[in-house]
Amino acid sequence: MSEIKISTADIQKLREMTGAGMMDCKKALTEANGDFQEAIDLLRKKGIAKAAKREDREAKEGVVIALASPDQKRGVIIALQCETDFVARNEGYIATARRMAEIALEKFPSTLSELLEQPYENGVSIREKVGEQNGVIGEKVELGRYERLEGACVVTYNHSNNKRSVLLALNKQGFDEAGRNLAMQVAALSPVSVSKDDVAPEIIEKELEIGREQARNEGKPEAMLDKIAQGRLNKFFQENTLLGQTYVKDQSQTVEQYLKSLDKELTVTSFKLVAL
Repeated sequence: MSEIKISTADIQKLREMTGAGMMDCKKALTEANGDFQEAIDLLRKKGIAKAAKREDREAKEGVVIALASPDQKRGVIIALQCETDFVARNEGYIATARRMAEIALEKFPSTLSELLEQPYENGVSIREKVGEQNGVIGEKVELGRYERLEGACVVTYNHSNNKRSVLLALNKQGFDEAGRNLAMQVAALSPVSVSKDDVAPEIIEKELEIGREQARNEGKPEAMLDKIAQGRLNKFFQENTLLGQTYVKDQSQTVEQYLKSLDKELTVTSFKLVAL
């Protein structure tokens, strides 16, 4: 008996009916010999169609994991999100997230979409594994974040509750302790950029406008507003850029001064923070 041909239109129709992915719909229709009701039942048994009904629910809990390669040239962060902390603390769930992070580090795809198409195990993609978790766990599960970083020396920090992870790149190797200390500072203080030179123009303009308006509300002369706003912008840079911040482990110096005390050329080139 010849295998029934499944059209793209049929796959799309099933996708609209169930919310399942295109590949899942194709497999279900093929297995069901084109019978839509049977295909829907198959998807529901796998938990994939059931998951589609949870799209309006929020996956605010989950697990965040950062990993770096042995040579410290690259690192990744993934966030496997779910609805409740109860699920996020499950050892099997954490192991699944870690495996996805390991695949991300090995394959190092450019985007989250590309990561989702990577093989997980036994012919199942990461996307399909996420769909499977929806059915097994009974909650909305999604691979919500993926970040990657390359550099001369990439270090990681994973908070003990698996809710916050950091990748940080230094321009030199041999300063792992310093890198971890600064990664912890990023996790604690959430700077907007490495230095004031990296702050997005729209953020700068917003801060200047806020500074001018605050000064105006305080009754300062119009001629002084720009100067006052610039002063407040400089304070913003000190508090919200990593190199400008006070070093948390030694309040007598900035992060930039701390790095220069170790090596005059040492600096942070970039960082990534993912937090739930």
